[in-house]
Amino acid sequence: MRLPASFCIVDRRAVSPYLRFVKTTIEIPDAIAQRVKVLAAERRTTLRELVLQGLESVLNEGQMNAKERSQKLFAAMDQLHGVSASKRLSRADANAR
Repeated sequence: MRLPASFCIVDRRAVSPYLRFVKTTIEIPDAIAQRVKVLAAERRTTLRELVLQGLESVLNEGQMNAKERSQKLFAAMDQLHGVSASKRLSRADANAR
């Protein structure tokens, strides 16, 4: 694959020159820092990479599609007292209202 001259390779991925990296400082409790350092060593990766994976995971959680959201909503509704699937309106009934 041939990349344009304006691209560079970072961690084996093509990165646009318009993407910028931001350095920031976060405080991590000592107990968690120790555990994550051990995990990073076991996985042969870095703390930075684990943090990036975690952030990506959190961001991707919010990108579920409408069907997944409705399934979670209906499952939560089924847990409520007095609400059941048999009492729900059909799509046509809901649109008619």
